[in-house]
Amino acid sequence: MASAALLTVQVSEVSAEARDVVRLELRPVSGGALPPFEAGSHIEVTLPNGLVRHYSMVNDCRETDRYVIAVGRAAAGKGGSDYIHRQVRCGSQLRISPPRNNFHLDPKAGSYLFLAGGIGITPIMAMIRWAEAHKRPWRLVYASRSRQRMAFYEELCGFGPEHVHFHFDDERGCVLDVAEAMAGLAPDEQIYCCGPAPLMKAAEEAAKSLPPGTIRFEWFDAPDDAAADAKGEEFRIRLNRSGRELTVPADKSILETLEANGIIHPFSCREGLCGTCQTGVCEGEPDHRDYVLSDEERAAGDKMMVCVSRAKSPLLVLDL
Repeated sequence: MASAALLTVQVSEVSAEARDVVRLELRPVSGGALPPFEAGSHIEVTLPNGLVRHYSMVNDCRETDRYVIAVGRAAAGKGGSDYIHRQVRCGSQLRISPPRNNFHLDPKAGSYLFLAGGIGITPIMAMIRWAEAHKRPWRLVYASRSRQRMAFYEELCGFGPEHVHFHFDDERGCVLDVAEAMAGLAPDEQIYCCGPAPLMKAAEEAAKSLPPGTIRFEWFDAPDDAAADAKGEEFRIRLNRSGRELTVPADKSILETLEANGIIHPFSCREGLCGTCQTGVCEGEPDHRDYVLSDEERAAGDKMMVCVSRAKSPLLVLDL
């Protein structure tokens, strides 16, 4: 369920970007401009078979006539990427949401280290284009299982080894040493990380010794242990606009509790990954369990993802 009116776009170009990675160019059916987006933004794509998936824009955010996405086929996925690879062709029409950005690039950083694994390169590509356009210093460490599976390899080679370091698991005989890749940061350098869960967890561990706010993550999938952390104690919520109070059971989320009481609220992933269900917090202390908010946003405590996050206080007053 999307939180804003969907747009109809037409697939104007389909190309193979790497093994099991397809690149799609999307343009508005009626012509004209698309809603603007920032580097790091994604769109919610509603497929003709009813599945809803989120994909990052890879093109230059100054472009207003198209969105470009790249989709990696997930062998163990739930069918969305396989449908795109098998069924979507030039001329296909898709329904998409306006862009949403949970992976903001700080324009005030002195320099940028981009850390990508596999299809996690997609939001990073738009960030690299932004950094190039604004003549900002950047470097990329990009890991893939093999050279054949590395999306945007030829384009990235054009930036030269002073900007890009590739790691191929099959050629090196090992996975990327994430801690080593993150070593030697400049004092004002920020890290932006996107990729499979093992890479993300390794980056989280390596970042524990870094100042708060140094690293930002874009998660495509919740970690395997996320389900075990989803439950907790019972608590109450109050809907600030109506004054209505509800009890959130230990085995139900806030979103599920709202739905059980006939209250419609936007959602999509139900895993704390996309930000669609973000809700303002008027009173109380959230127990953040999402993969969207930064450390600073969590500390502020004025918003939360109600599909997974819970409460540390007995009562939460939500801006609903």
